[in-house]
Amino acid sequence: MLRIIDARTGEPTPAAPARRAPTRVEAHVRGRDAGALRVLLVADLLMRALELDGTPAWAVLTGTAEADRLRKDAAALGIRPFEDGAATGHGPGTGQGVRVVAEATAAGAAELVAEGEDEGGADGDEDGRDETTVAVAPVRPAALDLESDLADPDAVRLALMERQHHARVELDATALDEARDALARLRRAVADWARHPSRPVPVEVRDRLRAAWEDDLDAPGVLRLLRRVETDPDLADGARFEICAYADRFLGLHLTRDVGSPP
Repeated sequence: MLRIIDARTGEPTPAAPARRAPTRVEAHVRGRDAGALRVLLVADLLMRALELDGTPAWAVLTGTAEADRLRKDAAALGIRPFEDGAATGHGPGTGQGVRVVAEATAAGAAELVAEGEDEGGADGDEDGRDETTVAVAPVRPAALDLESDLADPDAVRLALMERQHHARVELDATALDEARDALARLRRAVADWARHPSRPVPVEVRDRLRAAWEDDLDAPGVLRLLRRVETDPDLADGARFEICAYADRFLGLHLTRDVGSPP
């Protein structure tokens, strides 16, 4: 079961306790910078994890006056489209809400929960819907050169996922260069493994991958597992390919992009 840390309480909570109703994932940002893109990326990872869990989900964007431009930047990073939350409301039949916000915003939400508890209030929104807040740590530098940095969007996406979303990310030239090199190496390997007979993903590897992303969206844990897969002598190359293709449903790094290209 997918569990995430509620920033208001510090406790792990299921992301979809109401199994028959969709989860509403709200990305709430206040501007258009690297931190806002990271919030949207974490919301995207949450949507992917819910999908892999078989849970219907609905993504909305709130809080920013630059929604159209931010959606364009997000699309470059492979982030799925978000609807306008102000226009669509909570949506019919939604059983769980997860709000993904910047760390500073989450701190304010935690203070409100503490005040509500002092007054005898309960968790949840004004409609009685269960709601969880996910805090996303800042990115330094906050400003992105959209023409140069987003020219290689998958490298930016990988660099942002190298640290757990509770930890600050340094998105400098060194981090981006390392991400580009790692992505190019892994894509070359995946393209080579695709030339070998396919083999199923071993059950224990599948379980470890799912355990990672279901544990508070642990993208760094998934990436560490893929690095072990590259060198594990007990794995057939066809299985390595299928493992990376499966993990990429969560990571969204287009790892199979170079399959079929000349060696």
